[in-house]
Amino acid sequence: METEQKKPVPVGAGRTSGKQWAAWMAGTLAFPVAGLAGRALSGPVDGVGPALIGGLVTGAVIGTAQGALSPRLPLLPWAAATAAGVSAGLAAGSAAVGYGTSLGELATMGAITGVVTGAAQAVALGGRLPGWRRLAWPVATSGIFAAGWTVTTLFGIDVERQYTTFGATGALVATALTGLLVQTLPAGTSTAEVERNAR
Repeated sequence: METEQKKPVPVGAGRTSGKQWAAWMAGTLAFPVAGLAGRALSGPVDGVGPALIGGLVTGAVIGTAQGALSPRLPLLPWAAATAAGVSAGLAAGSAAVGYGTSLGELATMGAITGVVTGAAQAVALGGRLPGWRRLAWPVATSGIFAAGWTVTTLFGIDVERQYTTFGATGALVATALTGLLVQTLPAGTSTAEVERNAR
């Protein structure tokens, strides 16, 4: 009976190379593009309808870009979850602050959008987030979205136009923080790869 031999793991396997990190950070550009696309289709976020439609478009663009840029993310489930999460989260968050655009209101809206989006993403990630990490993911994304809106507002961007997501300055911070979060995931994206990495 033959004994199964495990292949040696290359030194540095699972770590992020400079090229991978640069590619991930290029995803920063998806945020302003997503925001402009969402606003073009729904108008300003001044009601539930525009928030749902604009958030869906915005989340789809961001989720697709992130899923395509990281081998740790399942592309279609991640894109769908991000689209649904941003849509529902933006609708809930913007309504909760009366569609206001002050620093505190946008940070609160971001926190609500982030926790809903993170919950949807945690479901999409499935077994990649065991135990307490499944609960921690929405908490982390809540803080990331709040930070994105805070940075954008402090940089004097015209947030009073009620965009569906924060601008490039906030996106830079949010992308970097999300990248660190994504790096905690197993390197494989298929179920078989995740199981192998967990052994």
